[in-house]
Amino acid sequence: MADSADVVTRRVYEALTRIAPNGAPDLRLWDGSVVGSDSTSTIVLNHPGALRAMMLPPTDLTAGEAYVYGDIDIDGDVFSLLEWAASLSEARKHRLTTARMLRRLRQLPAEHRRTDENRPRLSGRLHSPRRDRDAVGYHYNTGNGFYELFLGESMAYSSAYFLNRSETLDAAQRRKLDLICRKLELAPGDRFLDIGCGWGSLAIHAASEYGVEATGVTISGEQAEYARQWAKRLGVVDRVEILHGDYRDVVGEFDAIASVGMFEHVGRKNLGEYYAKTRSLLAPGGLFLNHGITTFTRERKRKARPSFVSTYVFPDGELEPVDYVIGRAEEAGFEARDVESLRESYAQTLRRWVANLEANHDAAVAATNEETYRIWRIYMAGSAVGFERATIAVYQMLLADRSRPWRFGRRHLLARDDT
Repeated sequence: MADSADVVTRRVYEALTRIAPNGAPDLRLWDGSVVGSDSTSTIVLNHPGALRAMMLPPTDLTAGEAYVYGDIDIDGDVFSLLEWAASLSEARKHRLTTARMLRRLRQLPAEHRRTDENRPRLSGRLHSPRRDRDAVGYHYNTGNGFYELFLGESMAYSSAYFLNRSETLDAAQRRKLDLICRKLELAPGDRFLDIGCGWGSLAIHAASEYGVEATGVTISGEQAEYARQWAKRLGVVDRVEILHGDYRDVVGEFDAIASVGMFEHVGRKNLGEYYAKTRSLLAPGGLFLNHGITTFTRERKRKARPSFVSTYVFPDGELEPVDYVIGRAEEAGFEARDVESLRESYAQTLRRWVANLEANHDAAVAATNEETYRIWRIYMAGSAVGFERATIAVYQMLLADRSRPWRFGRRHLLARDDT
């Protein structure tokens, strides 16, 4: 006689806690009963097949979709749950226990609420201008109002710069914007280009605080219009031009260039083209600041399996190790003058974004839908855990032509309150 679904579920939970005993969440079954010992987080199983829907096949895409489409809910501290899940995936020594657990899971009803039709798909040549436009459009099609709910007053969708964990998000984001301007040694009258300018925070800050002639470029039409209106409200529209288009189509010459949170979309094969283009736009002696996410993983697979993030958040996004990124810059004629890790700062940034999003759950659902809210909640919390566990990193790389005169020390790079 086959075991009932609740018996199988409880036995699988026991196996999971043997594999990763520290920080295990509680389980609340579909009948309201709870398995566990008063954890800070609870996985709510909404039907007898929910645990199978979450774990078969055993990938982060499967688990993410089970949450997004309501097979499970997550109550309590989402970060502690994802930290436990990360430790579970790294516990490779329990192969026999894992094999037995997977066999038990197949005894549960094969019920799930996800469908292949829900998964976004892109067509066309990888990283062609049209496909990149579609990929970026997918990521930002939630509307400006959705991002306003969690990004804070800066509307900066990239790592802030924290000096300690008690600082506010807005203070740390203002420091980041100012730090970039200082690293680029911006001065009144400089021609400044912001590649992937988003909602315009850096271009507007550079124009209003440093007196530059700023140009921003973004593939997102909604972002471009938002940035133009923001510049108009702050009275710097005469010094801020926002282009709606691809950075590859930008023409002109600039004394300084920044690319913040954009080059992850470029693709490994196109990094050489990316650096060649930025170098062609940079005036002799100019500076280029590249700020982006990297990976500590150096193992390359012929065809990586789709992940939750690559499917639902960053289609076509590619992360490379920092040494590879710097190597491609050097091949284009750049020299790295300053390289700074903001890994812990990005973890702190993401934790605050998640807190803001959770506090504005109803407004986020009204602006989009419950599935979108869940995608962003789990993606940002998972990314915070990734930065904290050092599976991913983020670096600011200040690049210059090798002939640029050397400047000793780095006090000029520091924000006013970073002493």
